[in-house]
This record gives sequence, structure tokens and C-alpha cells, in this order.
Amino acid sequence: MNFLVFDTCEVRLFGVLLFLMDRVIFTKVEKQLKKLPKFIVVKPLGWAKSVELKGLREVRKIPGFHDEPLKGDRLGQRSIRLNQSYRAIYTESSDGSVNLVTIEEVNKHEY
Repeated sequence: MNFLVFDTCEVRLFGVLLFLMDRVIFTKVEKQLKKLPKFIVVKPLGWAKSVELKGLREVRKIPGFHDEPLKGDRLGQRSIRLNQSYRAIYTESSDGSVNLVTIEEVNKHEY
């Protein structure tokens, strides 16, 4: 399975061709994803495709992902819910022209 990066998408807005610039990178969690049940793996892949198609700001508005900023030791990171037990932790960075969203960890959430 290759989870590295999806292709970017072209969009026409008012007749102008735009390239969406959010990219999702899975390299840090590739090993973790191989060990998880397939029904869990499908959710971050769908989330990543949505981020690259619609942009991170729009996907954060979707209530099903429960996107939220983290606190404490994980300040600066955000999480999405994959199901009631699993979370994907990600960070957002920018190199000026591209927003990179890196999935840092997929783990079973402790309550």
C-alpha cells in the first residue's frame, strides 16, 4: 500500500484555473496504517482526499471528522476522529505556496 501523497486537483473559479494547494502526507504513519483494520484506514484516506479537493479550512467544518486543536504536550497539533476509539493526529505547515498536512500518528485514543 502506498499512502504518500494524492495528486492535486484543478478547479475553475470565475473562469480562472486554480490549483488547490493542500497536500496530505502519510509517510510517518505508513507502518501504523498497515497494522490497523481496513475500516479504520479508509477514514483518513477519505479525509485526505477531501482536504486535497476542498482544502483544509473547508474540511474542518465537516462535523463527522470532529477536527479539533490539541492541548498540553500536543499544542500545535490537531486531531480527527476515525471512529470512537481511533484518532489521527496531524500538523499543518506551509512553505509559502503549499500547505502541507502531515499525519503524525494514528492511535487508539485513551479515555
